[in-house]
Amino acid sequence: MARGTTSAHRRTLAALAATGVAATALAGCGASPGENLAAAADVSPEAVTAALEEGGDLLVWAWEPTLEQVVTSFEAEYPNVDVELANVGTGNDHYVVLQNAISAGSGVPDVAQVEYYALPQFSISGSLADLAPFGASGLDGTYSPGTWNAVTDGDAVYGLPMDSGPMALFYNAKTFEEAGAKVPATWDEFVEAARVIHAHDSETHILADNGDAGFVTSMIWQAGGHPFRVDGTSVTVDLADEGSTRFAAMWQQLVDEHLVADIPQWSDEWFQRLGDGTLAALVTGAWMPANLESGAAPAAGDWRVAPMPQWTAGVNETAENGGSSLAVTEASRKKALAYGFLQYANAGPGVQVRLDHGNFPATTADLTDPEFLAEEPEYFGGQKINEVLSASATGVVEGWQYLPYQVYANSVFPDTVGQAYTRSTSLADGLVAWEQAMVTYGRNQGFTVAE
Repeated sequence: MARGTTSAHRRTLAALAATGVAATALAGCGASPGENLAAAADVSPEAVTAALEEGGDLLVWAWEPTLEQVVTSFEAEYPNVDVELANVGTGNDHYVVLQNAISAGSGVPDVAQVEYYALPQFSISGSLADLAPFGASGLDGTYSPGTWNAVTDGDAVYGLPMDSGPMALFYNAKTFEEAGAKVPATWDEFVEAARVIHAHDSETHILADNGDAGFVTSMIWQAGGHPFRVDGTSVTVDLADEGSTRFAAMWQQLVDEHLVADIPQWSDEWFQRLGDGTLAALVTGAWMPANLESGAAPAAGDWRVAPMPQWTAGVNETAENGGSSLAVTEASRKKALAYGFLQYANAGPGVQVRLDHGNFPATTADLTDPEFLAEEPEYFGGQKINEVLSASATGVVEGWQYLPYQVYANSVFPDTVGQAYTRSTSLADGLVAWEQAMVTYGRNQGFTVAE
């Protein structure tokens, strides 16, 4: 899952990673031609079964904590396979190390965790293997539509979804009740609830937001925006489309009226205020419950989950926020074996292992499983929160695309849209500046970019 804020150091790393990926986008990279021909001979579901039986060593780069249990379970099932699981960094730091290894042609892992927003940046450069020939195309329908769309490009499959982040409203029922605020079903009601909560106690805000690229793009997604359109190396960037404008106009009210707290997400202060009720809500992905339970323990029993506020009352239109895939690198000499691990981890027994340790699934069978839906976590007052979260997964608006250099785009967000949170500019003008930065960068990297 994509989490946390972006420091200047991380922005620099992201820019370096993006430069390396985008610069090779038109030329391709990975294994030598001879290696690719050798790998192609082994492409088939039968080759995957044979590779698992024969065994061998696999190098997996990932930071998702439940994969440790998945690896243990996998090695027990396939004792001839030895998996080395390495955490080389999270998020952008991970992508810098991965791109450096790819560019050097040495030390590339067989399997890498790649967040959905970053996947196009590596797939377009030829750095990831197409998994369709191994049988991945037959998994269409196994995953929620939003996550499957994120890992596919036409007939090609560049990863298997590991988790999902359909968005919902997490809220502190005690704070809402004490303030006399109504749980909002629409964004107009959300703005009104923010006013009521802040008027009741000037130290309490409906949520914290000091500028986050992933959140903004998810909000535009839910609002029906399509600011990024990609067809090979032809790209269109339009952050003044209907969805972008709709989001900016609504959220600007919250910023102008000081209704959102200027606190970095994932900071100690953020968790402390989630725990004491002075941050009353979150609009985020379905992976959030475990983070609340561990980071905001004092509020146990106070939090609840409601559907994501809607632009039109009575509908169910949502977006994804966060989530990761596991992908096989093109440089791997053990693609069949690597895919066997992906299949186990993200479409086989490994899914239940991760669910048992708190992950939110991307698999439709688990999203609709009566036992999963009936869970009543004490932290959320015994509410069947998975019913709400799973319903959100069915409402993800279709057709969203990320840029093939989204990692770079997100790295310059603080210098463009981010300025609106300090009131140096408006959100609408910040989006225009962000668009111009993306257009300029894309053209400099050899993409054909329209506005």
